[in-house]
Formats: sequence, structure tokens, C-alpha cells
Amino acid sequence: MLMMAAAALVASWFVPQGVMRTSLLGATGAMGSLGLGWLLTKALSDWRRLRRTSLLLDMVEGDPDYCFVTDGEGGLIGANKAARTRFSVADGAPLAVILRDVFASAEGVIYRLQNRAEKDGYAVEDITSHAEGFCVYTRILPGPIVFWRLEPDGAQAAAARNDQAVLTLGRNGAVLYMNPRAREVAGKRVKRIEEVIDDMPLRSGSVHRVLTSGGPEPMLLHASEIGAGRVELSLVPVVDKAPQETASGEVDGGFDNLPVPLVKVDSEGCILRANPEARRMLSLESTSGGNLAEYMVGLGRALTDWLQEAIEGRGLHRSEFLRLTREDQEIYVQVTLKQVTEAGKPCLVAVLNDATELKTLEMQFVQSQKMQAIGQLAGGVAHDFNNLLTAISGHCDLMLLRHDQGDPDYSDLVQINQNANRAASLVGQLLAFSRKQNLRREVLDLRDTLSDLTHLLNRLVGERVSLRLRHDPVLPPVRGDKRQLEQVIVNLVVNARDAMPDGGEITVETERRILREALERDRAVVEPGTYVSVRITDEGTGIPKDKLQKVFEPFFTTKRPGEGTGLGLSTVYGIVKQTGGFIFVDSVVGQGTCFTLLLPAFEPTEVAQVARPEPEARKLPEKGSGVVLLVEDEAPVRAFAARALRLRGYTVIEAETAEEALATLEDENLAVDIFVTDVVMPGMDGPSWVREARKTRPDVSVVFVSGYAEDAFGEGREEIPNSVFLPKPFSLTDLTETVHQQLN
Repeated sequence: MLMMAAAALVASWFVPQGVMRTSLLGATGAMGSLGLGWLLTKALSDWRRLRRTSLLLDMVEGDPDYCFVTDGEGGLIGANKAARTRFSVADGAPLAVILRDVFASAEGVIYRLQNRAEKDGYAVEDITSHAEGFCVYTRILPGPIVFWRLEPDGAQAAAARNDQAVLTLGRNGAVLYMNPRAREVAGKRVKRIEEVIDDMPLRSGSVHRVLTSGGPEPMLLHASEIGAGRVELSLVPVVDKAPQETASGEVDGGFDNLPVPLVKVDSEGCILRANPEARRMLSLESTSGGNLAEYMVGLGRALTDWLQEAIEGRGLHRSEFLRLTREDQEIYVQVTLKQVTEAGKPCLVAVLNDATELKTLEMQFVQSQKMQAIGQLAGGVAHDFNNLLTAISGHCDLMLLRHDQGDPDYSDLVQINQNANRAASLVGQLLAFSRKQNLRREVLDLRDTLSDLTHLLNRLVGERVSLRLRHDPVLPPVRGDKRQLEQVIVNLVVNARDAMPDGGEITVETERRILREALERDRAVVEPGTYVSVRITDEGTGIPKDKLQKVFEPFFTTKRPGEGTGLGLSTVYGIVKQTGGFIFVDSVVGQGTCFTLLLPAFEPTEVAQVARPEPEARKLPEKGSGVVLLVEDEAPVRAFAARALRLRGYTVIEAETAEEALATLEDENLAVDIFVTDVVMPGMDGPSWVREARKTRPDVSVVFVSGYAEDAFGEGREEIPNSVFLPKPFSLTDLTETVHQQLN
């Protein structure tokens, strides 16, 4: 541009004055201005580029990784101190030439990474070539300037500094990399791990027999995955002599450098030495001192017996799972022992692996099996009790029919009847524990429910404990069994009272809570929606962290013998879960505990909100008519039900089993209006024989009775139309009204 301006200026001297000369002078000025501007812009751009390069090189000068700055063509602009020391660098030289001693195809590596960086702005790739591995980072900066960082594999670099033998394995045991120390140990460059480890398979944290240039030697192996299907092995010799101390008091050797918790103990369990990882895990304040039994428990026998067996060479191949005695958290460790000799005396090196997650999964599996077994037991016990209570309360109803209120025996019969009902409530708790009870769901306002309970709760907490209720003024309703939810509140308040032997305050607070996102807590996921939150907070002694996860387990209690069975909170858990809610607990030792219930808010549909006239109560007739086929395997229940129905005027045909009932129905001339049958019986169950009988008598109504929950039907209940379910224990009135309604 400046050359053109100069040419125009010279031409203007040879042109006569006039319009042409004026035009040439104008063009000369314009082109000169443009040229000067271009020069200034280029100078400023070059200055900025040099400034940016200088700042970048100053920033990485002390970086331990190898850093290079090149132009867009790959020519070297500068390098940091580590790169200048490691490589032969010269300004302007191609970076691919400089890196030929570490990468077999340096040109291809540089070209591939720079193309990817130009597309995405940066590129990262792990490259293993020759005898070294690097993580190569590339970034495109304005200028253009290309920044390169070569970071040796972290564990390899650390191992090189610590003089540890490190090998990198690919898939199928192929050895991809050996650091100088590993090649020195093996005495050669090996291709497969079997050429180094004599006792395959590999076990991280265990002592293996390593084939060294001087013969087999025991070495402690630590394996870790480093991505892309590769595994990195660190080999540390297990020395038989005590480590030497330097003048500064620091201990030499790989014992302290290995990233695995190691503890050296004698036959009595006294800790002779612990590396930093072990001190961190066990919360040890010094490298030695104390006994191993002070820091871990759960072996099931004396720890010294186990250690003595290991000293004698027995049981070294078997690991043990122990629990640390830390108060801040519950940690399980897998302990593997190796016998060594120190100062002529045998001792043990204990390798510790954190097995908390594994033990947690194992305990959850065992707990689920235990809960399933106890739930089945509770359901079976409840079934037998319901049969007994049906017979007791039923025959009591029959006796009450023959006595009026002026009879001296009337009050005794009423007491029997009331206590039978109380026993039925206890059976309901068993079924709640097994999550198999029949809930009588209704729409509830928890403010009214808690208000009705206030008098009872004040009596339960006593004079030394005050009870305070706080309600949300816009609390939505919930849908659940009122009696069961009252039991939940009572159990939690009683537990809060027992946690405050010196008195205090219990707060019961309700709140409307809206979850915009899913709440994940204690391995539970609460879906988004509207919930009613009920918090019961006390000022008691609190629950330790190691016991907080066990409070809902059956038979777990911190109370003394005779003060509790440990079924209260497990029953609460069963009721809340069956209601569709969640329960969480928070506690701080010495400050108190808070149980939080989250119950789904009931959102009625538009149809449900329309006011409907209540049906008029219909008085049942004193006498009924019809033929009832009664099938019940429990003789006392069958006797009561038959007498109750006959008293109401029904004709009753009794059968003890389903097979006997089907045999009775083979008489085609026998007219039967309704089946009243137990669900669970020896041989053929109730739904099965009813389906068989319906093939020839499709219009017969059915009343199913059972001491189990209604889900005892399984999938077959949906296939039986015109049937109802009557749970045991039932009264005389319950039975006769149900039969009458089915027939009419």
C-alpha cells in the first residue's frame, strides 16, 4: 500500500497541474493513510502476540510438566525450564522434531491434536509410547499461538520420585509400560504380567511372589484403574528388617509411601508402626503405640488369638472383616495379614482395605431377608390370633343376645368383648409391622387428629415434660387410617418422652411442604409433589451416629431389659410406608432428636368434590332368607358363624374344606344363594374352589373372610365378580349385615 502511494506521488510530479494532478495527489494521501494504518495494526498485533507469549512462558516457567509454545505451523516459540532441561529445544524448530525421542510418530500426534484443538478450542489425549506415558494437553490461543503441556502419568512420576516399581497393564495382562525401577527389579523388559507375578491372579493390597532378577521375592502389590481399560501396579518390597531413620527423623522405605493403609503389629496386637494412610483411617496420633484391639472390633473372638495364629503361619490366606471403633462414622475394613521378621522376631503387617460399602450392601441384604422372614411370621401369628379372636368375640356376641343390661353377667360379657377388640388392635399392629394390615382409609385433617390426641398425649408425657403443638394454617388433608396414624404419633411422642429423663419440651409441628424436585435421602427418593410434614422434636439425649441407621430395625432398642421390645419404631415404619409416606430421623447427641414424617397430600378430584346426598340409613330386617354354604377350616369360627346366620333365619350348609364344598355342590338339585368361605385353607384355597364352583353356578354371590390381609387373594381376586371381603375378627352383626347386603 505504501509502495503504491509512493508511485502515485512520483507520477504527480510529471503530470501538468490541473484536475489529473489533483486526483493523483488525493489518491496518494488516501493510500498512504491506509498503508500507515495497516502498519500500525500489524505492529500492534505482533506486540500483543509477543506480550501474550511472554506472559504465558513466564507463568509456566516453574511448572514441573513439560510446556511448549508454538506458532500455528508448529514452529517452537518458547519452552519452560522443565522442557529445556529434558529436551533439546531451539527457537523455530518444529515441535514434532523435538518430541521424536518420546513419541514414535510425533508428526502424527502433533497433527492430530492440533486439528482437534482448532475445532474444539482444546484437546487432551493420553499417549503411551516407547518407555514413557504422557497426558498431552493442547490449546489454541489468539495469535494464533498453540500451547502444549506434556504431563507424565501422575502415579508414574510419583513412583519415579519414590523409587517404586510401577507397571502399566493393558487388557488381558499385557505390560504396556515399566518404569526404570520396575525394569531393574525384573531384570528385563517383559511383555506379560505373568512373567513378573508368580502367584496369579492379582490381588490388590496383598503380598505376591515377584520374579526378580535375583529370584522370587515377596512384594506388596497395589492396583488401581487409570482409565481406557488400563491398570497401574505398584510393587513395594516387604522388608524383614526395621526401617532406618534419617538424621531428620524421617523413616525411609516404601512403607510410608504406598497409598494403602499398613499397620505393623506384634503377636499381642501392639502397633509397632503405621503408615500415613493407616493413621488417617484409624485416627492415630503417632506412628506407633496402642493396641490394634482398641481401634477395631467384630472378629467374634479375641483379636490376640487371631494374631497368634497368623504369627504361627495359620490363616494368612484368609481376610477378616472388622469394624473400626471410631465415633464419628461407621467404617468396616478388610484386614489381610502377612508374616515378616523384624530384629529377629516375627511380626505381622496388616493391610487394611475400606470395605464399608461392601458391608453396607451385605447388611442391607441380610436385613431385607430378616424383615421378610419376620413379616411372614407376624402375618402368620396375626392369622391364628384373628381366628381365635373371631371365635371369642363371636361367641360373646351370641351370649350377649341372651342377656340384657340388668343381668349380672352382662357387664362381664361386655368386658370380654371389649378386651377382644383390644386384642384385635394389637394384631393390627403386628400386621402393620409386616405391612399387611387392612387400612380403613379416610380423608383426614391432621390438625383435628392431633387435637383429638392432645388429652391422651399430655397424660402420656407426664408433668416433667411439656407438649407443644404448632400447625400450618393452610394444611392440606391426607388419606390414611386414622387409628394407625394416631398410633404413629403416640409411639414417637412416647419415645421422645423416654429420651428426656430430666424433663424438657416436645414439639409436634405440621407444615405444608411442596417439593419442586425429587428429594434423595437415606437411600429413599421422594417424588416431587405436595406433602404434609409432621415433625416430632425433643430435647433429649440424642441418638449416636452408629445407631441412627438401626432405629427402624425390629427388636433394636437402646432401652434396658423390660423397658422396651424394639418393635415400636419398626411398627411406625411399616404404617408410614403402607400409607405411602416417608419417615426420616435427625439427631445430635446431647441436643435432641427430630422425626420427620412426609405424607402425600390428598388432592380430591372434581367428581369427589361435588356434594352428594348421603344415602339414607337402611334398617336391616331381623330375619333373612336364603341358603348359605359356609366353608371354614377352623371349627370354633365355623360353629359361631353357622349359629349367627341361623339365628338370622338363613339355612346354613357347613363344609370344613374346599373339596368337601365342591362335593356338596355336585348335587344339582341343591340350591345355594351365597358362598361364605375362608381364603386360606389346607388344600384348595377359597378363590380357587369358588372359581371352580362358578362354572356351574355363575350367579352365586360370595363373601370371603380371612385372618390375613386382603392381598391374600393374590392376582385371582380381580377375576371373581360379585364378591366382597370381610376381615377377621368380625362380629355377629358384621357377618349377618355383609351376607344380607350381598343377597340384596
